[in-house]
Amino acid sequence: MAARGRRREPGSAVLELPRTPRLVCVEYPGLVRDVGAMLRTLGGEQGVSRIYADPAKRLELYFRPRDPYCHPVCANRFSTSTLLLKVKRRTKKKKQLDTKEQIQPEVQFEMEILGTVVTVYKFQGMSDFQYLAMHSGPDGKQTSMYNKVLMLKPEKEEFFSRELPLYIPPPIFSRLDTPVDYFYRPDIQHREGYNNPQVSGENLIGLSRARRPHNAIFVNFDDKEIPAKPLDAAVQTWKKVCTNPVDKKVEEELRKLFEVRPVWSRNAVKANISVHPDKLKLLLPYLAYYMLTGPWRSLWVRFGYDPRKHPEAKIYQVLDFRIRCGMKYGYAPNDMPVKAKRSTYNYSLPITVKKPVSHTVSVHDLKQGLGTSSASSVKKTASSRYKLKECIYIFQEGALPPYRQMFYQLCDLNVESLQKIIRRNDGTESECTERDGWCIPKTSDELRDAMSLMIKQIIRSTRPALFSNTRSSEDSEEQLAYESAEDEDDDEEEEEGFKPSDGSENEMETEILDYV
Repeated sequence: MAARGRRREPGSAVLELPRTPRLVCVEYPGLVRDVGAMLRTLGGEQGVSRIYADPAKRLELYFRPRDPYCHPVCANRFSTSTLLLKVKRRTKKKKQLDTKEQIQPEVQFEMEILGTVVTVYKFQGMSDFQYLAMHSGPDGKQTSMYNKVLMLKPEKEEFFSRELPLYIPPPIFSRLDTPVDYFYRPDIQHREGYNNPQVSGENLIGLSRARRPHNAIFVNFDDKEIPAKPLDAAVQTWKKVCTNPVDKKVEEELRKLFEVRPVWSRNAVKANISVHPDKLKLLLPYLAYYMLTGPWRSLWVRFGYDPRKHPEAKIYQVLDFRIRCGMKYGYAPNDMPVKAKRSTYNYSLPITVKKPVSHTVSVHDLKQGLGTSSASSVKKTASSRYKLKECIYIFQEGALPPYRQMFYQLCDLNVESLQKIIRRNDGTESECTERDGWCIPKTSDELRDAMSLMIKQIIRSTRPALFSNTRSSEDSEEQLAYESAEDEDDDEEEEEGFKPSDGSENEMETEILDYV
């Protein structure tokens, strides 16, 4: 109402904002003459839509979209609140009379709001170095190699046996696409009495970085002795951090867990108690040591307990299980209900991913506990904030694992048929080996075959169309029952997506990186 009663100034316009579609803007770094060619450099409409659906991805622009060796320039994603305005300029010429005065044409502007722009992609970085598939001859003449290194159609064996210059360029040359200033720093001033570590050919990097103060004790299967108490530094570090009742309660809960069960995985601990991940890194070395190799590798063992001397520790051994996939199992990797966390087929270059800003946790933050805003919030936070689900470490019949690669302890396989395989030699264990522990040889292979059959039956029941053209269920069961671990090794390239990625909840073997 106020705008309607206000006197309009010359040259200004008032537009109503109707319900318009929400648009995405791309600030294209070039003169666009062909919209189709421009979209092809961005991956087409499907490629732009796929990038827009993932806020962590950056929009890639390939100036040579048909060249597989072209390195992209990437755009950052920003939120905005702007309008896409369409302006038409109409010029109406007036007829001139028999007069010497020049009549100015009448100009009218028509404006229309086409949509609201809520997201914009801006190309603010530099393009990566480009390396063409060219070969320099003895006379200095450059020869294209694209028709020799790219297979554009089915070729005969002679195509692969030709002698060609070695051409293996890296996927990217620069990990950063924005210029940064490198601030050189002087040599680190250590305390008096500090001596640099011995420099050897195996360790020449990271001499200036202090060792992470977690003070864990690592034990190999071949070590004769096991530790009976933690390092003094581990005790001091935990006592320094444990300053509130919540931390002391967590310590008592973890002590009770190790009294009931002397061997635990970190995921199993996180599923039974709620503790801040950074505090758990300090608490575990205070109560247990870490096994590096053998049937209890990647597990935490209570101080003073040696599973190699106790046959009843058989149930605490670890089983590295990977969901098998491939055409011979009846379904392709893309048909798996459990998707891989990382695969070579959908690998993203470092410059194409927008990394989130990490929040550093200080000792002061750890001392604050899990929160003291109110009694209800503290109770809710302490009970479920950092707690994981049971499926992260327990295998149950009729349920799919959360990840394609899982590290289970034998006691956490809650299936009666699997437990019968494990307990076949109960009371007759005679030797503990590094590969099979206290179990009968090849017990792990039999467990994997049985678990794979269960998972295939689950997939068959949920997605029967995948098995419509395969052979009968009896033949499939017979095939899975007699396949060994060697068959799994033959499909190493096929199971590329099962390799652990940094930071996944299921990859216990990467846990050692937190302590070195």
